[in-house]
Amino acid sequence: MGEFADKLASKPLSYQRAYLGSLLPNYVNSGNLEKYYQKLTDFNFLMAKIQHPEFGVQALIDDFNLVEDSEAITHPEYNPETAKALNLIQAVLWMSADIWEHDKTQLAGQLLGRLLHFNIPAIQAMPEVAKQWKATPWLRPLTPCLTPPRRGLLRTLEGHSNSVNGVAVTEDGKRAISGASDNTIKVWDLTTGKEEFTLKGHNHWVNAVAVTADGKMAISGSWDNTIKVWDLTIGKEEFTLKGHSKSVYAVAVTADGKLAISGSWDKTIKVWDLTTRNELFTLKGHSDLVKAVAVTADGKRAISGSSDTTIKVWDLTIGKEEFTLKGHSNSVYAVAVTADGKRAISGAADNTIKVWDLITGNRHFTFKGHSNSVYAVAVTADGKRAISGAADNTIKVWDLITGNEHFTFKGHSNSVNGVAVTEDGKRALSGSWDKTLKVWDLTTGNEQFTLKGHSNSVNAVAVTADGKQAISGSRDKTLKVWDLTTGNELFTLKGHSYSVNAVAVTADGQMAISGSKDNTLKVWDLTTGKELLTLHSYSVNAVAVTAEGKRAISGSKDNTLKVWDLTTGKELFTLPSYSVKAVAVTADGKRAISGSDDNTLKVWDLTTGKEEFPLKGHSYSVNAVAVTADGKRAISGSDDKTLKVWDLTTGKEEFTLKGHRNSVNTLAVTADGKRAISGSTDNILKVWDLTTGKEELTLTGHSSLVNTVAVTADGKMAISGSSDNTLKVWDLSNGNIIASFTGESPIACCAIAPDGVTIVAGDESGRVYFLRLEGITEYLEKGMA
Repeated sequence: MGEFADKLASKPLSYQRAYLGSLLPNYVNSGNLEKYYQKLTDFNFLMAKIQHPEFGVQALIDDFNLVEDSEAITHPEYNPETAKALNLIQAVLWMSADIWEHDKTQLAGQLLGRLLHFNIPAIQAMPEVAKQWKATPWLRPLTPCLTPPRRGLLRTLEGHSNSVNGVAVTEDGKRAISGASDNTIKVWDLTTGKEEFTLKGHNHWVNAVAVTADGKMAISGSWDNTIKVWDLTIGKEEFTLKGHSKSVYAVAVTADGKLAISGSWDKTIKVWDLTTRNELFTLKGHSDLVKAVAVTADGKRAISGSSDTTIKVWDLTIGKEEFTLKGHSNSVYAVAVTADGKRAISGAADNTIKVWDLITGNRHFTFKGHSNSVYAVAVTADGKRAISGAADNTIKVWDLITGNEHFTFKGHSNSVNGVAVTEDGKRALSGSWDKTLKVWDLTTGNEQFTLKGHSNSVNAVAVTADGKQAISGSRDKTLKVWDLTTGNELFTLKGHSYSVNAVAVTADGQMAISGSKDNTLKVWDLTTGKELLTLHSYSVNAVAVTAEGKRAISGSKDNTLKVWDLTTGKELFTLPSYSVKAVAVTADGKRAISGSDDNTLKVWDLTTGKEEFPLKGHSYSVNAVAVTADGKRAISGSDDKTLKVWDLTTGKEEFTLKGHRNSVNTLAVTADGKRAISGSTDNILKVWDLTTGKEELTLTGHSSLVNTVAVTADGKMAISGSSDNTLKVWDLSNGNIIASFTGESPIACCAIAPDGVTIVAGDESGRVYFLRLEGITEYLEKGMA
């Protein structure tokens, strides 16, 4: 645990508890609040507390919660600037809590990766101390590479086993309720990020959820034709409301919590008395599926939207239809109502939004502008603007007073499924099939930022009443909690604008070259992390660099290999080759070997730019290529689940290595040419003896496909990157994991400098990570390798 933690561990448990468990009141009472601040920025203290079995992440978060405690704020030593720094640290604890619960050694990497964005004196000392932390090998970020606190993902709520279809948040912002296609509802504590309980009872998908204003009851609608009412204080089902003959697609609850309204594919709306548990009315009139319901703030009226193209307004006091709003020419997917109950807004598959007068039943406006179906609508609390999301990938903001369009928000690359608006009416949030949420400024019409993290469509989005957090539900089976506060700090996560597919490091360790789907290669100074050059080339899949560091070879989807001069940034020549997925270069820089989607490898003469010969034998695409240091052999990995070893003198196959259960995505070879390490979509790596053709080790630990692997110059360690967002460092003597680092997107490529401790990696979002392996000397000295 490190020298400090070791000393602490040697003390009596009572001493440990007194040291680690002391909180704000002790310091306020002793008249020394500054000591409290110092304690919370003491990296040694943080590491000891997070690793202590009786404390951990939540105990730290609880400590930081006291920074804005009223006792502290009124204390004469209270320092707002220091408190601001502590709030940033607290936000990092929140953002990385999921990671630390699985691997407490990643505290240092997560803190540095996020806090290096900020030049604030109060937190400068902590990263400096972290650099000296040598308790266990860890990967230290050399540049700010992770989303900083106060903008981005706070927590991922995992537990559902199928798509999350609906999400609601309690008025106090402390809990979220989710409904999913796994037939369950889950209740989440947004303070701790923990699941409180799972509500079971439905025997089919849960389509919709609502929560009462007091936060004590949840109402769910399901494909099993029922509505269930749940007691959120004890986590139990109170009762089931039966009556619909088909799926319940939408639910709403009145503000006083006395009535629930359900819309069904049986073409009816039902009104339920939650006190007596009886059905009050069945509202009939729609001639097709009811897809949306909303209720006015006074609880006296419901508004329904249907596939019969109409909206109906219902009097909930007598259970009668007041009037039908006609005008849409296709299914109505969404309805919303203004806070004063005077107007309704509808969105439909006819690509329009309509605004209706609920007093007269007349149509105020028709908003045209979307070029595809409108799936979601929301209205600001003041009733002056409506926000719509559509299958044309846009969000539009409409003026409900004048009937004019304010803005069109463009940025999503796929259909917008859900929109929400903050209570102050200043920001809108949108969730999309493109797997992202976007936050929009309703005063300027600009996109503020994009929230990335889901691996599938975002189906639902909600925002807390204070506008500080958003909760999203996705087809990836998770909910995510996002921090919507931006503060005044600006930041840039430098890198590519699209997936980084390949990275290489020069032999002198001075430069890294990355290739991306954004049609560029970038040359980086490894000592500073600064970009030196940008080289333009169509969607780059593979990169290699010659030993003298003067030339790079890139493979692209445009069926070419390109050779670049790294001193001038100029292209030297282009070699025609079918969709290149992998490339390697011999140590003397005279030959390149490329692997392609045409199932072959090609050997190229880099002095003439001519193909020497093809290597044929794989039955599917070649994804990975490596070459031994003596330039005599090439090793390839393929979608056919095998590796092949080739004699580059004769062009013949020597042998085939079998063992992976799925595609071989990546491979590396040790400097002595005696071992190969391969990674696969079967989530594992294998170590092979190239003299015998036998498997030596299987490396397990990744929870998703392995996309990349590199090996240190001494052949003692391998570094792998995976779609589980992690980089792992492996001890090749025993197959153990030495260190791990968690990024924010699937890791697509990695390379290691000759010093064996500087690592460069790229991910699918375009980030480039520059990391240093710390503590490895101590690890080796302890004889653990």
